[in-house]
Amino acid sequence: MENIKFICDCCGKEHESWPAITYNSPFVYSNLSSQDKEEIAVIDEDFCVIKHADGDIDRFVRVVLIQKVNDHCDNLEYGFWVSLSEKSFNDYLENFDNENHETKYFGWLCNYIPQYEFSDSVPTTVVTKKGNQRPEIFPHDDFDHPFVKDYYHGITKEEAEKRIREIL
Repeated sequence: MENIKFICDCCGKEHESWPAITYNSPFVYSNLSSQDKEEIAVIDEDFCVIKHADGDIDRFVRVVLIQKVNDHCDNLEYGFWVSLSEKSFNDYLENFDNENHETKYFGWLCNYIPQYEFSDSVPTTVVTKKGNQRPEIFPHDDFDHPFVKDYYHGITKEEAEKRIREIL
């Protein structure tokens, strides 16, 4: 992926924009066998549904998280997946093409992030935006996890670039 050069409004110097760190699927989907992906799952660029044999259904939507970078003008963007309740998922799906739909949902972060250990999923608030942009997520600040602390306190430019290199 080629970076785009631009003159920064923040510092007036030339920068290259960073690529977003994106995940093509929720972690649960990526762990399915090829057969299960064909038989029990449906995925596209914005939605994923997995219907398990026991009757449970997992529902996921694609979202954005913007990570503050303390010593740089740009922030680091992530393209994540979150799970939503049936009610929230259906509301989002029904309003997906509504450019004026603005609401909030509760969701669970559903991607493995190499820089962190996860024993539990991170609770988030999913905020839809006007103009059919992907929703943005905000981790719950009372959830005790290094990922949440980094989200609220920021990371260094060096750490952001390290994460980009690891993913690319």
